Amino acid sequence: MIEAFAEGSVRGFLHRPDQPSGDAIALAHGAGSNCQAPLLAAVAREFEAAGFTVLRCDLPFRQARPSGPPSPGGAAGDREGLRAAADVLRRIAGGRVFLGGHSYGGRQASMLAASDSGVAEGLLLLSYPLHPPRRPTELRTAHFPKLSVPAVFVHGSRDPFGTLEEMRSATALIPVATMLVEIEGAGHDLKARRLRRGRWRHSCG
Repeated sequence: MIEAFAEGSVRGFLHRPDQPSGDAIALAHGAGSNCQAPLLAAVAREFEAAGFTVLRCDLPFRQARPSGPPSPGGAAGDREGLRAAADVLRRIAGGRVFLGGHSYGGRQASMLAASDSGVAEGLLLLSYPLHPPRRPTELRTAHFPKLSVPAVFVHGSRDPFGTLEEMRSATALIPVATMLVEIEGAGHDLKARRLRRGRWRHSCG
């Protein structure tokens, strides 16, 4: 069952599974989108079918205006919005809580988890924006060594925000278990077409 959800600073759509497992995940959208993005809706349906309570949430910057990108000065507020979503899910579902999102939303989820490992039990990062297109030296990985929760990265082979090789190098900075799921032929929107492989990596550090 899917219902519109609004509580405090949290706005979005809540998926309640027919047979809840007790686990839950909050999913945040990218910089140019909102919680009704088809990718988030599709991922939410799969998690709902697996027994997860799912909250697709609009980040605070999107609640403030219906279009346009986030401002750099508002990123901390967006992270607090994700924290509030995690708190809501922990109360509703009662079990483990995971955080994730597409591009900007996933990046903010990872930064929040790096600063507070208790906010979530794991991360799902769809098309992590490793660097701006055509600017590969401007890496967004400073917080990766501080992550202490497992993370699954889903990345397309044609994503201009980072090649698969760059992603493999970046995830090696994370001192806990990671998985990189590679989608052959997909761009930043993850529209395509063949699942290539997924590999768990664990390192101690």
